[in-house]
Amino acid sequence: MNQTELAKPPQYSDEEWALRVQLAHCYHLVDFFGWTETIFNHISARLPGPAHHYLVNPFGLNYTEVTPANLLKVDLHGKKLEDSPYDGNPAGFALHSAVHGARADIQCLIHTHTTPISAIVMKKAGFAHHDFYGAQLYGRIGYHTFEGITLFDDEKFRMIDSLGDKHILVLRNHGIAVGESSIAKAFFLLWTVQRAAEIQCQAGALGGEDNLLPEEISQKCAELSAMLIRDSGFAVKFFDGMVRKMHAARGQCC
Repeated sequence: MNQTELAKPPQYSDEEWALRVQLAHCYHLVDFFGWTETIFNHISARLPGPAHHYLVNPFGLNYTEVTPANLLKVDLHGKKLEDSPYDGNPAGFALHSAVHGARADIQCLIHTHTTPISAIVMKKAGFAHHDFYGAQLYGRIGYHTFEGITLFDDEKFRMIDSLGDKHILVLRNHGIAVGESSIAKAFFLLWTVQRAAEIQCQAGALGGEDNLLPEEISQKCAELSAMLIRDSGFAVKFFDGMVRKMHAARGQCC
């Protein structure tokens, strides 16, 4: 994003504009890391205040084309609250509205289905917890049975039951959704899940016996990882560092 794209329009508060800028950065980072599914998939963030208002991507744009100003403001049902030449993706907000509506602690939700993640969620066993990243996910994943493209309201309740009090939802035979209390925390959790999937796929392709971790070690790793996200500024430092890395790689100054 250049300086013009980062100039705040007068209709937005400083707080909302800062969230818009950060969410646009998140979209760009997902593209930068190669985790996009062309124009599909979604990242949503709840706006400050008592109303259930959210920011989502305009459907049809590449993630690199998302800007703070063109993000859609929608209600819990995905209805646009401001004029825009773009529409949302109805399949996307069915999932996001279900989670946001039920979990006040989840302020940002990211949905992806990269190749490694899609491969893992096809397996009955799901994610293993025997590598550095997989161990951090121990006890933190809910699993939801595939019911087809997520469009229908009646599935929302079953997805919420599957998620429970966790922050990672495996959509079997499909992909994942990760949710956290901020954009930076959700992005860091997504990165952890993606790394776990990549390593599990690579390890599965190798011959030889795996060195399995004791359950108590995986549990300890997961608790420490959750604490890092919840109680420290670690996720913010990571997110900001990745934004700088992306801008440096793309020759941007801001």
